[in-house]
Amino acid sequence: MTRPARYAKGLAKREEILTTALEVIARSGYKRTSVRELAAAVGLSQAGLLHYFSSKEELFAEVLLKRDAVDRERAAGGEAAVRTLVDIVRHNAEVPGLVQLYAQYSVEAAHPEHPEHEAFVERYDRIRGYLVADLRARQEAGTLPAHLDAAKLANLLIAASDGLQTQWLLDPGTDMAEHLGYLVDLLGLGE
Repeated sequence: MTRPARYAKGLAKREEILTTALEVIARSGYKRTSVRELAAAVGLSQAGLLHYFSSKEELFAEVLLKRDAVDRERAAGGEAAVRTLVDIVRHNAEVPGLVQLYAQYSVEAAHPEHPEHEAFVERYDRIRGYLVADLRARQEAGTLPAHLDAAKLANLLIAASDGLQTQWLLDPGTDMAEHLGYLVDLLGLGE
């Protein structure tokens, strides 16, 4: 009987670590956040924190998955996926450390042998799926021309979003959401 309680406590502590890490990385930045700082923020030693994650890399990859889960919860209000993408990009301007982390890890995970490669492939597939479903629904409703390839358009929206985030990291004066919103409106996808 004690085993499930310990397991539940472990899951709760892991969740606390991820939630705290989201806040600390968003505030301090990916490069300036240490495992020691994260451990102290949740009342653990560095070794204690790494009991819940096999490495700093796994911890940061899990932070990105947690960020995606939070974004999905925010989008669960039934909004169109295209508009949600713009809203998430707008929110990303408030969490530069997480954008830095995402940009770094997405490049590293492009290598097929990277431990998070498959997670990033699945992430892009999931986002693409949401966008394609939205775009096809618009085609069925007659608000988006049927001859447009929804999958290619979804890929272009993702590429624009990622590219704008990179530009923003280089020049924080770039308004990512404004630019992505302009593209969305230009394509007739605004609401």
